[in-house]
Amino acid sequence: MLDATQAAVRPKHAPTDHPKIANGKVGILVANLGTPDNYDYWSMRRYLNEFLSDRRVIDYSPWRWQPLLQLVILTKRPFSSGKNYKSIWNEEAGESPLMTITKNQTRALAASMQERYGDQVMVDFCMRYGNPSTKSKVREMVEAGCHKILFFPLYPHYAGATSATANDEFFRALMNEKWQPTARTVDPYFEHPQYIEALAQSIETAYAKLEKKPDILCCSYHGMPLRYLMEGDPYHCQCQKTTRLLRERLGWAETEIKTTFQSKFGPEEWLQPYTVEEVARLAADGKKNIAVCAPAFSADCIETLEEINEEIKESFEHAGGEQFTYIPCLNDDPAHIRALSQVIEENLGGWLE
Repeated sequence: MLDATQAAVRPKHAPTDHPKIANGKVGILVANLGTPDNYDYWSMRRYLNEFLSDRRVIDYSPWRWQPLLQLVILTKRPFSSGKNYKSIWNEEAGESPLMTITKNQTRALAASMQERYGDQVMVDFCMRYGNPSTKSKVREMVEAGCHKILFFPLYPHYAGATSATANDEFFRALMNEKWQPTARTVDPYFEHPQYIEALAQSIETAYAKLEKKPDILCCSYHGMPLRYLMEGDPYHCQCQKTTRLLRERLGWAETEIKTTFQSKFGPEEWLQPYTVEEVARLAADGKKNIAVCAPAFSADCIETLEEINEEIKESFEHAGGEQFTYIPCLNDDPAHIRALSQVIEENLGGWLE
C-alpha cells in the first residue's frame, strides 16, 4: 500500500504557535466484503454475527431474527462454515484467499496510482466485516493527511447487501471524524468497457487451455431474495446486462451462455435459476461439458473456491456431468487492475490532474 504519511508543516500565514498539519492528499480506499480472522469456532462466530446482523443483508425485524440467529444459527453454522473455510485457507499466509487477493489487488492499484499521480495519493483497503475495519482505515487516512477520500466498493454490480452496506459503513466512519475529509463513492462498473474486456479475456484464456469448448458457460452471480428486486434493487438487471455485454464481446450465440444465481440462504424465494440446480438440469439435458465463471466477485472467496468449485461441481457430476471448468475471478490479473485503475481515474476527476 502506498504510504501518504509525510512531514506535517505549519500552514502558510499561520502564527508560529499554530499546530502543524499534514499536507492534503487524496485517499483511495477500496473495500471488499470481509473475512474471518481464522476458521476456528469463535472467529467464525464473530464474523458471522457481524455479517448476519447487518439489516442490509437480513432485513427481518431484530426481535424475530436475533433470537434465531443467536440461539440456533450461530451455535451450529460456525462449525460448518469453519470447515469450508479450512478447505480453502491460505495456511502459508495464515489468512483467507480473499484477504491474500485483496492485498495483491491493493498493491497493484497503488503501483498504478503512484505511476499516474506520484505522491499525491494514498491507496489502502478495508473490509465491511472483520478486519481491517472501514473505521480504522478511514482514521489512518485522515491521520496521514488525506483531505479527500474516494471510497471504492469492489462490487461491479450495485446491491443493497453489498455496495450500499459498504457505503453505510464508510459514512459511519466519517461521523467519527472531527475534521471530515471530502468524500466520494464509486458507481457500479458492471458495464464498463474495460471490465467487460477483462472478463472476456479471462474466458478466452481459460477456453484456450481446454481440449474441447464447453457446451455452455454459466455466469453465476451471488443471489438475493426475489423480494429485494421487487422492492427496487437494480442488482438483477445489472447482472443480466453484464452477461449480455460479455456475450456480445465474445461473439457467442445466446445458447452458449446464461445467467444463474448462487448462495441461497433461508426460506424465501431468491433470484433464479439457482446455479446448483441449473447445472444439474444442464447435465441431465445432455450438456456434459460446462464452464462456470463468477462475474459479480472481484476476488475468489468462499463462494467461488468452495461453493462453485466443490458444491456446485458436485451437483453437476452427480447429475451425469463429465467436464466441469471453473474460471477464476479476475483477482489481480493485469487486465482487471487496468480496468479498476480506469474506474478510479474517472472518479478522481477534478481532484487530481
